[in-house]
Amino acid sequence: MASTSTTQASSGPGTQEHDKAQKEDNSNLKIDVEKQSGAVSFEPDTEPPFSIFSDTKKKLIVLTISFIGLLSPLSANIYFPAITAIAKDLDVSNSDINLTVTTYLIFQAIGPTFFGNLADVKGRRLAYVTCLTISVVANIALACQRNYAALLVLRCVQSSGSAATVALGQAVVADVSTRAERGKWVAYASMGIMLGPAIGPLVGGLLDTYMGWPAIFWFLAIFAGVMLMVTLMYLPETCRTVVGNGSVPPQKWNRTLWSFLRKKEVGEQTETLQRAKKRPNPFSSILIILKKEDGLILLYGAFLYAGFYVVLITLTDQLADRYGFNTLQIGLCYIPFGVGCMASRFSVGIFLDRNYERLAQRLDPSISQNTTQDPENFPIEKARLQIGIPAAYASALSIIIYGWVMHFHTSLAGPLIMLFLIGNFTTGAFNVFSTLIVDINLHQPATASAANNLARCGMGAVFTAFAQPLVGAIGIGWTSTAVAGLWVVLSPCLWAVMVWGPKWRAEEKREMEEKEEKK
Repeated sequence: MASTSTTQASSGPGTQEHDKAQKEDNSNLKIDVEKQSGAVSFEPDTEPPFSIFSDTKKKLIVLTISFIGLLSPLSANIYFPAITAIAKDLDVSNSDINLTVTTYLIFQAIGPTFFGNLADVKGRRLAYVTCLTISVVANIALACQRNYAALLVLRCVQSSGSAATVALGQAVVADVSTRAERGKWVAYASMGIMLGPAIGPLVGGLLDTYMGWPAIFWFLAIFAGVMLMVTLMYLPETCRTVVGNGSVPPQKWNRTLWSFLRKKEVGEQTETLQRAKKRPNPFSSILIILKKEDGLILLYGAFLYAGFYVVLITLTDQLADRYGFNTLQIGLCYIPFGVGCMASRFSVGIFLDRNYERLAQRLDPSISQNTTQDPENFPIEKARLQIGIPAAYASALSIIIYGWVMHFHTSLAGPLIMLFLIGNFTTGAFNVFSTLIVDINLHQPATASAANNLARCGMGAVFTAFAQPLVGAIGIGWTSTAVAGLWVVLSPCLWAVMVWGPKWRAEEKREMEEKEEKK
């Protein structure tokens, strides 16, 4: 009894406090050891961060993909000022050269459908390296050819390689950013892409004027080669089916050369890995287009892009015919358009994140920017389209004014100001729709971006084929009015998505869960 009493006394409150303190010391010692070894552990009840990349690291990644994404619009727009020179050297008409623009857009639509799904299954780096390699080879071949048939075929190959870089960039943004901050990062990623319309025609005009049009393709080959080296050396894998939130090491063949030189251990948070498909399916993008909500967003975005491209492809002839400008002067006139595209990062991108934050705080003040929101519980369509719909209407008004100031041959300041506004509002609307498509397809962001690309470039190819004949028949003023009218008539598609989109996605999710249960 005495022994029992002594034991009980020794296990009294004082001893329990001592044991508790000792456990805390052991726990702190364990954390210190883990920190010294470079690993970071998380308690089971602590939610891992959405991405382990710091803001500085994210900026470097997004800046890199932004410049890689520049390859696609640069390859398209650098070509426009040299159309007349290429037609003359190859002894064909301008209409024949415009056909290479149409086929370029067709393959710009088709190419990403394969590379986007490949990136969602095997990772972003493999898709980037493949695309950039194709671009380097195609541009070298284009610089060396002197035959119209070769030009037509090689432009298709060039388009297939460069176009997917835009879809891949959208996917990388989805990998490293939550919905709450995605508007900002999409805008950053789009800044390089939007440089294409600004500097492409200017660089093309300079190269064609002083070095001849083959120099355009040598320039593109060098640019693609530099971006390929940057990708191999630095750009890390971000695909969430491969590395989760960045803490899971990728396959050895998928690591950067920099990571081999500087090994750094990070505690693996395998619970952040997303389930991947077993093999790539190039038809996945088409399946997204056929969905009710996605299809309406992509339909409107496709017509918006197609009308946008009508302005781009006819601008060269309009400036040459109405103002008598040469290749270099035409290239300079594209600058306000490109500056407007870049300015959309501030005019639309900032409001996109602020509107999301406003709605999120209204629903739940405890929402953190480093966590995700279940789209069933959060009105993501409303958060995006409250900004996107006004931008689309502003685009329609801008293109009408542009068409008529060009028609009446006003002072050059008139068309240039309207080109700035068209670039600003249409690019802002594009960014909103692109962000929304990724938001509602987070499990396959590259495939969703490829579907977006397929829809808009496919429609752009159709409009490009009829743009010049239509302008010749009814004039640039009525053509612009018709394009704007089409945008307004189709805008109820966006209102329908904003009202019924969450309901449609909830129904689709239930159907998918039922199919999984049957399996």
